[in-house]
Amino acid sequence: MSNLILGIESSCDETAAAVIKDGRTVLSNVISSQIDIHEKYGGVVPEIASRNHILNISSVIDEALVQAEVSLDDISAIAVTYGPGLIGALLVGVSSAKAIASAKNIPLVAVNHIHGHIAANYIAHSDLTPPFVCLVASGGHSHIVLVSDYMKFKILGRTRDDAAGEAFDKIARVLGLGYPGGPKLEKLAKEGNENTFSFPRVEFADNPYDFSFSGVKTAVINHLHKCTQKGETINSADIAASFQKAVTDVLTKNTISAAIDNKMDKVVLAGGVSANTALRRSFETAAKENGLKLYYPESVLCTDNAAMIACAGYYKFLSGEVSDSTLNAVANLKL
Repeated sequence: MSNLILGIESSCDETAAAVIKDGRTVLSNVISSQIDIHEKYGGVVPEIASRNHILNISSVIDEALVQAEVSLDDISAIAVTYGPGLIGALLVGVSSAKAIASAKNIPLVAVNHIHGHIAANYIAHSDLTPPFVCLVASGGHSHIVLVSDYMKFKILGRTRDDAAGEAFDKIARVLGLGYPGGPKLEKLAKEGNENTFSFPRVEFADNPYDFSFSGVKTAVINHLHKCTQKGETINSADIAASFQKAVTDVLTKNTISAAIDNKMDKVVLAGGVSANTALRRSFETAAKENGLKLYYPESVLCTDNAAMIACAGYYKFLSGEVSDSTLNAVANLKL
């Protein structure tokens, strides 16, 4: 008998719901984005995000069920993101999931958002199974994770300051590109020469897999200030390309090293930054040189979505890990 999982995601500025069959088959994946709303503010405004989740959550869930051609009576379990993320936004999804689970007597599964990003690859690649090393890179997270089984994770490396996506957004802002910064900076970088500037790459002796992007961010800002003070021409495309290369070089080097050192032959990319084409090219080259298999999801599964939450929830449901009505959102939840 098939298991149908209803996934709900509301950790930041996308209200999403999806129905997944047996963990890997997407029957629906509905996403209501708030990008246009937050663009005028240059970033996500938590209170506005929460209010829009409240306005959209019911219709998004209904649409996911309609597209999947199922009803709540067909659902085996409800998987919901309970952290990490914006607390108000998370509470909208968690409250909705708890209400439905209680009313329909459906098992409730609490999903870590980072676990969801990793699980997106199971949807994209039917042949992918643990163990593997995964880079989770997004606006809020930069982790290298050893995935030894579907429910077993070990953090090998993490950022000590800014996440990669956060650094992209900040540099996009100082270059006047606006929000969302990552995709706009990537587009501009395609017009520039990535070897024009050699921005810093940070390494740590105590953990070679850890990241730091504060230094490269500061170096770019200082360069821009110097050019402005001296009245020099600023080539934004070259700066964007050189900054992007500095970030992707470090992400690639640390992740590939972690895979080799842990005797893994599979490397997986996840999170919004994994949609970056320069990052993918960097990993494709490094994986080929080191005889590793590389996996990454299609772009719609890189950014926040509910299909990945339903997929992660499926494996958690099979392991018997269900929650009760006391489930609460945890803004700073760890993997």
